[in-house]
This record gives sequence, C-alpha cells and structure tokens, in this order.
Amino acid sequence: QVQLVESGGGLVQPGGSLRLSCAASGSVFGLNAMAWYRQAPGKQRESVAAIISGGSTNYADPVKGRFTISRDNAKNTMYLQMNSLKPEDTAVYYCRYEWPNYTIWGQGTQVTVSS
Repeated sequence: QVQLVESGGGLVQPGGSLRLSCAASGSVFGLNAMAWYRQAPGKQRESVAAIISGGSTNYADPVKGRFTISRDNAKNTMYLQMNSLKPEDTAVYYCRYEWPNYTIWGQGTQVTVSS
C-alpha cells in the first residue's frame, strides 16, 4: 500500500518562503490527481493546489501567484513551493493522491507564518 510522507513545514516570517515535499512509497501508477490541502485551526480543510493526470494545475484563489505545485516522477515526490507567505497561510498542510477508486492522505506538516 502506498504511503505519503510530508516534510518541509516550519516557522517562517511573513514574506518568507517554504517548500513542502510529499514523498510516496510504492507505485503511483494510474493516479488521477495529486493535491495539497490545508486546515487552519477552527476551519475546514480546503484545497490549495492540484495537478491533474494530464499535467494541468489549478490553484485556490488565495494562493494564486504565490504558490507553485510540481512533481518529480523520478523521485515519486510532489512539491509545493510557497512564496510571499502571509499569516493567514498558517495551517497544517496535507498532500493527497487520488486514484479512480482510492484516495490516500499524508500525515500533515505544520506551517506557521508569524513575526
């Protein structure tokens, strides 16, 4: 069974940058989509960015122009480059891989944006 492990979270000042990684163990053949979500305290989990199987990407409005989602197929890893971070980006970030009949989540990594 494929497992996802996130890394790269931490504490950063407003305006700073972080790069999150989501490494998958095992084969990811047949994926429909890969995505990043986040959940802030007291709020529902929300979609941040996604890569669809054909390679197209989409972003939530609050992060457009600041975040970039990418993948390295050779490393079985997905990334989220986050620039110009704001305090409202503070949340636990989760990666999600989706197959036609199966979805898995990573364990989450905390991102805190504060001075």
